[in-house]
Amino acid sequence: MNPDVEFAIITGLSGAGKSEAIKCFEDMGFFCIDNLPPSLIPKMAELCTLPGSKVRQVAVVCDVRGREFFDTLFEELKKLKLLRIKYQILFLEASDEVLVKRFKETRRRHPLSKEGAIVDGIHQERHIMEQLRGQANLIIDTSELAPFELKDKIRTVVLQKDKQKKGVMITIMSFGYKFGMPLDADLVMDVRFLPNPHYVESLRHFDGMDEKVCEFVLNRSESQTFLRKFLGLLAFLLPRYVAEGKTHLTIAVGCTGGTHRSVAIAEETAKFLRERDYNVVVRHRDNGRKK
Repeated sequence: MNPDVEFAIITGLSGAGKSEAIKCFEDMGFFCIDNLPPSLIPKMAELCTLPGSKVRQVAVVCDVRGREFFDTLFEELKKLKLLRIKYQILFLEASDEVLVKRFKETRRRHPLSKEGAIVDGIHQERHIMEQLRGQANLIIDTSELAPFELKDKIRTVVLQKDKQKKGVMITIMSFGYKFGMPLDADLVMDVRFLPNPHYVESLRHFDGMDEKVCEFVLNRSESQTFLRKFLGLLAFLLPRYVAEGKTHLTIAVGCTGGTHRSVAIAEETAKFLRERDYNVVVRHRDNGRKK
């Protein structure tokens, strides 16, 4: 068997963006199959490992449309391990409100909604997918992502061709608590205990990437003490995540509005990790957002 064959299992909630995701995989050279019954995954893998096969990267979408086949997915993934084939699970999700809106805009019926009750179908699907979500290598919440942003995140995180320098890809995300916590965060740090530049007239209209705002946030004794302890904790944790085989980590840093303190701390965290040779992507989810 050829250990160079790589599988990507794209799954998640209906309406969360799996169709856009598989297009991205296809653009990156993967052989893609939509709605493949899980029982056929090992057979596809065997075909890829035959002498002369030019298919080395495969992406498949598996979701509740497979119905009775879906329950067999975990058993089929065990077979991939026996074949020594690498695989990763990408799980896409979104908030109930966003999913309902998407179904209404497209005038589609939720696959689990027998009588058109979209919310009931979403809740049932969340329950069915709960165990698989726990097995995912990467969870992406698409609630606030445009299609091009989802594709960019997949290219950056999942399909990154440069081998991770330390075996893990890190997303640092700043956010505002008043807009809700990010659902796909692995670690969340609340920095609302720091003085808020929003209440300083000369700083209010700038963000945490502005030099004066950074000085206001970072050059305080409590900020320096916090960063020393927080970054020290990350320095301790990350090698252990790598040792356990984690390929992606999302660290969320939150303040009230997601514009000043969280942005400055997120940028400082990214700088610290890049200096230690980690691959880092920074995303400021709510910077400048109005409510």
